[in-house]
Amino acid sequence: MTVIPKALLVVVTIVMILFLTRQCRRPAWWPGRFFLRVMNSSHSGLTDWGLTHVRIESHFTILDVGCGGGRTMFKLSAMAGEGKVYGIDYSAASVAASRRTNRRAIEEGRVDVRQASVSSLPFPDGTFDVVTAVETHYYWPDPVADTREILRTLKPGGRLVMIAETYRDSRLGWFYQLPMKLLRATYMSVEEHRELFSKAGFSGIEMFEERARGWLCAVARRT
Repeated sequence: MTVIPKALLVVVTIVMILFLTRQCRRPAWWPGRFFLRVMNSSHSGLTDWGLTHVRIESHFTILDVGCGGGRTMFKLSAMAGEGKVYGIDYSAASVAASRRTNRRAIEEGRVDVRQASVSSLPFPDGTFDVVTAVETHYYWPDPVADTREILRTLKPGGRLVMIAETYRDSRLGWFYQLPMKLLRATYMSVEEHRELFSKAGFSGIEMFEERARGWLCAVARRT
């Protein structure tokens, strides 16, 4: 029987961790498609809970930042049946997956998916009634500047909704410390989320916690 050297096992393990980390941050190829299917399913309940904390009217124009596999856009387009839902993601695999998930709504002109970065949104000032960000703001290059870029695209009175499956001072926050560090993610507490919104120029900041599950929904308004 061939014995695999321990050094080789360590190298292979590190390579696998780095590969999986990349897929979480920027899905690509067939592993990326698998991750996107998993995220569509696993984030569904979290998204439903988060969206109860913001009013969505049928005529709204909405942006989903970091749209991933497109499930959030699908939900939003059902809620805003007379409006339009846009989605952006910097991963080409995510854009393709979102377009597949929302193919019919795209054909009907109610959904539009684009490859873009939160740091430079391809939309005019004051475009959106609501912007959502589900399980994505951890990875933004410059959280304050990127949140301010979202503010630019909101209409006066429009709202940004950040929905997170974990946050630093949640009941299970300690459990996620190492994975978030490996992902090079910005892992924030409730007060740090509040401070992020404030620094970016938002008002009417509200924090909603589902402490049993460790979920957070942060909502803020453009004045």
